[in-house]
Amino acid sequence: MVSNLYIAAVDSDSGKSLVLLGIMELLSKRIGRLGVFRPIIHRRDQPDPDIELIRSRYQLNFPYESLYALNHEQAQHIVAEGHYDQLLKVILEKYKTLEQQCDFIVCEGADTVDVTSAFDFNLNVQVANDLGSAIVIVANGQGKTPEEVVDGVRSEREAFIEEGCTIAATIVNRVLPEDISTITEKFKNCWSSEDPVFVLPEEEILWKPTIGEVAQKINAKFIHGDGDQLNREVHDCKVAAMQVPHFLEHIDEGSLIVTPGDRSDILLSCLVATLSENYPNIAGIILTGNIQIPLSIYKLIDGFSQWSVPIMMVEEDTFETATKISQVRARITADNPRKIATALGIFESYVEGSKIAERISISRSHRLTPLMFEYELIDRARKNKKHIVLPEGNEERILQASEILLRRGVVDITLLGQESEINNKIAALGLNLDGVKIVDPSNSDWYEDYAETYFELRKHKGISRDCAADMMHDNSYFATMMVYKGVADGMVSGAVHTTAHTIRPALEFVKTQPGCSIVSSVFLMSLEDRVLVYGDCAVNPNPNPQQLADIAISSALTAKTFGIEPLVAMLSYSTGESGKGEDVDKVREATQIAQQLRPDLKIEGPIQYDAAVDESVAKTKLPGSEVAGHATVFIFPDLNTGNNTYKAVQRSANAVAIGPVLQGLKKPVNDLSRGCTIPDIVNTVAITAIQAQSQDV
Repeated sequence: MVSNLYIAAVDSDSGKSLVLLGIMELLSKRIGRLGVFRPIIHRRDQPDPDIELIRSRYQLNFPYESLYALNHEQAQHIVAEGHYDQLLKVILEKYKTLEQQCDFIVCEGADTVDVTSAFDFNLNVQVANDLGSAIVIVANGQGKTPEEVVDGVRSEREAFIEEGCTIAATIVNRVLPEDISTITEKFKNCWSSEDPVFVLPEEEILWKPTIGEVAQKINAKFIHGDGDQLNREVHDCKVAAMQVPHFLEHIDEGSLIVTPGDRSDILLSCLVATLSENYPNIAGIILTGNIQIPLSIYKLIDGFSQWSVPIMMVEEDTFETATKISQVRARITADNPRKIATALGIFESYVEGSKIAERISISRSHRLTPLMFEYELIDRARKNKKHIVLPEGNEERILQASEILLRRGVVDITLLGQESEINNKIAALGLNLDGVKIVDPSNSDWYEDYAETYFELRKHKGISRDCAADMMHDNSYFATMMVYKGVADGMVSGAVHTTAHTIRPALEFVKTQPGCSIVSSVFLMSLEDRVLVYGDCAVNPNPNPQQLADIAISSALTAKTFGIEPLVAMLSYSTGESGKGEDVDKVREATQIAQQLRPDLKIEGPIQYDAAVDESVAKTKLPGSEVAGHATVFIFPDLNTGNNTYKAVQRSANAVAIGPVLQGLKKPVNDLSRGCTIPDIVNTVAITAIQAQSQDV
């Protein structure tokens, strides 16, 4: 098995970071102990942004210094002394030390700005060959004609081949979207090699610096605005020296306004323009010359609570500040989920990961880490895209998660709420939700039909037409009706609403699956090396034997849906026939019911937790059982036991608890915690999409 891969750029600004991120994402689904290594980093006084990105996102527990060999200055000094062989030796020694701790290492070659392009090519060739590594060539298609792209890539590839390198794949990045098909076709006509070539489009967001990157470069001090705006892209820099009427004519979306600190007129015109629907949203304002804002102006600005545009102050003059801003280089950083989602969305849409995997002969690890499982959720959801409705359309976390989901191409999304309010919040957050649908239930063409449908479904419960009409003003009811009608494939809510508010509509008219008496839940518990299923830990306080049996069957089917072999343990305080009492008898009866209903499933109970997970204990307490010692699905006898246990494992074993995942409904509806994070929302939407996929079968 090949244990490494080398990414080599043949042009400057080729987007090598995007390729590195995409390949790490691909490998993280298959390999447990991943590493990243750079022969040479550019700066010694600042952490390498690519190393920090990969360390953070993929939780690489290696010291930073172990992930590179030398910095630019050290490499130059060794080469100037005529000790090129010593340079290679240092690189190889550092790599070999890291190799002992990894199953696979992705090497990112030196940047063309490090020494010289010729040196860069020779170094990449020699290091890759010394490591026995296949190479992924990354080329920059920006500003080139289709003919220039194809001819250049073929020439660079032949140069690597002549040096004895093995090519895993070639990736041409930053191509104009309208040239993608032309270049792809030209490669098809002239490419006879086994190694594949992929063409990726230019994406503006990746090449625009953020407010945070600009602020760091110019050493700016924030005097207004919060950290939520640091990841907003700066589309261009505008120096404001004109009078206000002329200045306003030059404002564009995402402009960063640079002006002397005593130009209160410019500052106030930016405030008014941002609040006006007739002008675009600026990215921020930089006040130069270390001039303080007058207290009266600051008080005025601070009174607009909805105005979150960051205002910064610097000591330098306007010209020097603008010059520094023009030198800021955009990066994909660990704290910018928008750029990460955009980069991964491009890579996954245009690069066939299976072909790269075949070229480097990857074999899948038997371990299933939390990171692997979460990325597998995204990958599975993308393969058969579903439509998910999010009724809490004006909630910031929902909007931020929606952007990530859209950029990754995970699902299609409908947001519920007032369109103007949602669009204003999207603009204020600096998000790009192109492709999202926004529906206001009160003004929807579906409203009358949905109200009538609800009336027909619930009139036997005494619901009147007027009451039904009122209920369809509720976003949760409207969203659930969209799922019932097949307009959406699933619903996710609960970021600002209670669990009862989220699932009540589904209980009223979506109803349970045939043969299932109860809606229940599971948590997918991602431990260090595997994923377990815990049910029911969130919905039913004290299920009876029939309900407990249905929960066990539903949980087993949920496990199957997510690729987990269901070995079901019906938990109790005693194992087998050793214990007596009302509580253990309930579990024994539930086990018998479940076994009779689904003889194809492996279900054991009553059984204690230690006998369910520990082979040595299982041999003593329940010898011969197929489940004991190997259980993957754990059914708790009541909510008190289940809820406390999942939280104890989550906190004590540092497990990632994904859920609750609702099960037993005819169509998927899932609940969020009101304290949910953006990644929690992304995962829950992906889970809902996978549940919808499973119901297609």
